[in-house]
Amino acid sequence: MVPTSLIQFIYSTNLVSRTTAELIAQRFAEKSLTKNEYLLKAGQIADTYLFLETGYLRAFAEDVSGNDVTTAFYGPGQMVFEVASFFGRSRSRENVQALISGWYISYAQLNELFHALPEFREFGRSMLARGFSELKVRMLSTITETTEERYRALLAAHPELFQQASLKHIASYLGVTDTSLSRIRASLYKK
Repeated sequence: MVPTSLIQFIYSTNLVSRTTAELIAQRFAEKSLTKNEYLLKAGQIADTYLFLETGYLRAFAEDVSGNDVTTAFYGPGQMVFEVASFFGRSRSRENVQALISGWYISYAQLNELFHALPEFREFGRSMLARGFSELKVRMLSTITETTEERYRALLAAHPELFQQASLKHIASYLGVTDTSLSRIRASLYKK
């Protein structure tokens, strides 16, 4: 049975009717991963468009020195897919690792819906626009904000993330070492 949270998520965009949202949601299948299991590994072609129902996902890539750098965190109620690989049908340069329960649809099924339901095309465009907007905001924050400001913003926006992700992964997401993040945290708690 498809969760109401997926139907509500699709419907909440105001781009599809409730009936169409239910029809679309019926095409999704349940997917569960265990802690540290991969939804996508670098080198694979992404074929999963996932609605994250519970848990968290971490996307990361390896830098030129072989260190993993967290590129994104995803929480409940978000759509998760590696956009360049999924739509470009190219090998991913990112890994997506998780502890989750969610609902997914394959690339072929998603395209079938895009062609069959104009409302769903608008939903898809909305998801892409939202994702690119979030990416731009994150990119600009790394340029215009201090690490402490980025840490505070992440903590304010997603406090539950700090119980799900390791400080090492949060530090790499913020673009600092875990030692630097520890110093920032210590100085904030002293204030």
